[in-house]
Amino acid sequence: MRIGKQNQAFTAIATSDADTITVRGHDLCDELIGQINFTDYLWLLVLGEKPTAAQARMMDACLVAIAEHGLVPSVQAARMTLAAGPESWQGAMAAGLLGMGSVVAGSSEAAGRYLHDLVAKAEADGASLEDVVVASLEEHRDRRMKVAGMGHPQHSGGDPRANRLLAIADDLGVTGTYVGALRLVDKHATRIVGRSLPINVSGAIPATILDAGWPVDAMKAVPLIARAAGLSAHLFEEAQRSIGFILSHKADLAIEYDGRMPASRDKVAE
Repeated sequence: MRIGKQNQAFTAIATSDADTITVRGHDLCDELIGQINFTDYLWLLVLGEKPTAAQARMMDACLVAIAEHGLVPSVQAARMTLAAGPESWQGAMAAGLLGMGSVVAGSSEAAGRYLHDLVAKAEADGASLEDVVVASLEEHRDRRMKVAGMGHPQHSGGDPRANRLLAIADDLGVTGTYVGALRLVDKHATRIVGRSLPINVSGAIPATILDAGWPVDAMKAVPLIARAAGLSAHLFEEAQRSIGFILSHKADLAIEYDGRMPASRDKVAE
C-alpha cells in the first residue's frame, strides 16, 4: 500500500553504468577521488555544487568544534555496546548516533530552526528582527521555555567554541542575517529571561553555516557526521583498552533501588 503521493521516480545524486560512476554530475574516479576533500564532498553531495572556500572552512570549523565531547551518554552507550559485542562496530556506532537527541548534539537543529523562524517571521511581518527577537524571548520567559542555542552548564561565562566559530564567520565574511539574529538573542536573553544565557556552540553552528548557505532541513546531518568521527576514536580505544564494563559497573553502583521488595522479604525483616 502506497503512503503519500510519489509520482516522480528520480534521484539527482548518483548513477552508474558499466564504465563510469557519476556523482552530482562529476565522474567519481576522474574528478572526485583524490581531487576533493571530504568536507567539500559533503557539501557537493547534499547541495549539488562544490562550496566556496569560505563555505568549506566554515563547515570544517563546525565539524571540528563538536566531533569530540567526552564521555557523554551517547559515547558511553557506544562503548558499552562494543564491550558487549566486540565484533559489532556498526552496532556500537549506531548506538552512539541513536543517542543523539534534543539534549545532546541534536540541539543544533533546534537552534537552527529557532533562528530560521525568527528571520522568517521578521520578513513575513515586515517587522524589525530585533523586535521579533524580543517578543520571542518574552514568550519564552512567560512560558518557561528553554532558549535554543543559549546557555551552558559549564561555560556560564561564555562557550569558547561558540566565540571561536563566530569570530571565524566574521573573518571569512560569512556573517549575515542568522548570526545577526543570534547576536540579538544574546543581546537581550539574559535581561529578559533573568539569568545568564551566553551563546553556546549549538547556537553558533547553525547560525554560521546557515549564513554560509547550508539548508536548515539538513542541519541535523552536521552533528551526526561530526560525532561519527568522535565515536570512531572512542570505539577504537574501546577495542584497545575497554572501559565499557567499568562504565556499566559504576552506573550500577551509583543507582540505588527504591522499588517494592517481595512480600517474603518484608516478613523476614519483621
